[in-house]
Amino acid sequence: MIKESINRMPVSQVVIILGKRFKEYRLSYNLTQKEVSEQTGINIITIRKFENGQLYNITLQTFLRLLKILDRMEYIEELLPEIPMSAYMYDMVTSNKPRRARNVKK
Repeated sequence: MIKESINRMPVSQVVIILGKRFKEYRLSYNLTQKEVSEQTGINIITIRKFENGQLYNITLQTFLRLLKILDRMEYIEELLPEIPMSAYMYDMVTSNKPRRARNVKK
């Protein structure tokens, strides 16, 4: 799948593609839908509909459980990596500039 084309797809189409890919991974791990259902607590009908492109609104929690059973959770970090610290913030954090003394009333 080309990145430019996925940006133009409706979300429902992306979910269909993810469902098909999940099925491919599940089969490569020699897992049945029943085994996935038992290990994740996800209804087997939900898994079947997701894999067959009939489920367009899978919850994030459900999707993450499906990723977890395939040992793919580490790839979540690639989706939304931490934003690097700006140069200004880096200077603020690392500088040891003396601070201005405040007048304290006694």
